[in-house]
Amino acid sequence: MQQNKEQVPLWKQLQACAEVVRAVRQGMSGGAAVDAVAPALRPGVQALVFHVWRNLGRAEALRKALAPRAPPPLSDALLCVALALAWQEAQAPYDTFTLVNQAVEAAKRHPDCRPQMRFVNACLRRFLRERDSLVSLTDKDPVARWNHPQWWIARLQKDHPQDWENILTEANRHAPMTLRVNTRKISVAAYQQALLTAGIAARPVVLSGIELERAQAVSSLPGFAEGWFSVQDAAAQLAAPLLLGGLDGVAKRRVLDACAAPGGKTGHLLELGVQDVTALDVDALRGERIRQNLARLDLAATVLTADAGQVQDWWDGRVFDAVLLDAPCSASGIVRRHPDVRWLRRASDIEQLAAEQKRLLAALWPLVAEGGRLLYCTCSVFAAEGKDQLQTFLAHNTDARLLPSPGELIPRKFKNMDSVQDNRHGDHDGFFYALLGKYKH
Repeated sequence: MQQNKEQVPLWKQLQACAEVVRAVRQGMSGGAAVDAVAPALRPGVQALVFHVWRNLGRAEALRKALAPRAPPPLSDALLCVALALAWQEAQAPYDTFTLVNQAVEAAKRHPDCRPQMRFVNACLRRFLRERDSLVSLTDKDPVARWNHPQWWIARLQKDHPQDWENILTEANRHAPMTLRVNTRKISVAAYQQALLTAGIAARPVVLSGIELERAQAVSSLPGFAEGWFSVQDAAAQLAAPLLLGGLDGVAKRRVLDACAAPGGKTGHLLELGVQDVTALDVDALRGERIRQNLARLDLAATVLTADAGQVQDWWDGRVFDAVLLDAPCSASGIVRRHPDVRWLRRASDIEQLAAEQKRLLAALWPLVAEGGRLLYCTCSVFAAEGKDQLQTFLAHNTDARLLPSPGELIPRKFKNMDSVQDNRHGDHDGFFYALLGKYKH
């Protein structure tokens, strides 16, 4: 960030951050909003806006305390950006007086914010004078304390009465960079040594994973071009081994990876020896990413573009021995990697997503061979997308049996997973896993 600070005025970065925050508030994903930022600004803006999203609840509460009536959307976003960056002086990426001065400059130089420049200046100067009392006042607001929307907090309190505070705390931490070693090419120990030789500290985690002590540029890591590894969270690395565990003759099995993009789990299935994998995704561009990622690993699958739930459009009539359904979900389990998600989602989204998950389960279950299995998973910590979805499915499908599987994986706490006892406290995302076997009625 320091290099970018010298090249690009901070006020320009703050303007771009405000545009990104406004876009997310209007329904655009954070990734898409950041991608729309000018390339010269993008690295600095991404670093700043991630900090903003992790502190936006506090910033919004402070803005309401300073000015109960919100200014126009872009000026409000700029004001909240400055407050999110400055409210904790010890963690602020820049000196707080500099942040305030540059935020006012950003308002002055943007035609949409210029009419509110004096308002922005007055609010931020008052904040500097009364910081301690304003922060103390907003401590009473759960949205400010936890930096998540109220509906999100309430849902977690209901779904996880013992763990909700831990989940919210972990959601604001920076996620580690975890790799999955391609053991067809190199062993975990050998790759860890390659990292050590390159001066990169790392430790082995669950199964074939390695967690880096510090995040690195992916393409700079040893063996990237050679396909020695993929970037994949420790919780996500459980999917392929869970689906294949206990299956005889894995190489000869026919496996479907539904909703497969960007192909991390497809690659893992192939690395574990499956030779006949169909990878399905509804988006053609995302399907191309699957092909590209597999090509780097020297692997190949049948990649199809279609809605997995519209079976008649893509299925050839042959059943699958195993189906992996990593269903579209709220992404509530990966907000530490995508902190914009909590501000992008709405309470009504969860029911809509649960309905989509139910549709996909119903469509894909008939495609599973008798004696085969389907692994249902979501990167969500909401019960509606996990255990509630599972209970509904089992109640309506008497030929389905729940096989040993982790269930809810709360961030940084593995539960009920014998195969990872040596890494019970691995640093992982929130996930839900249910392995379903198909048997005669």
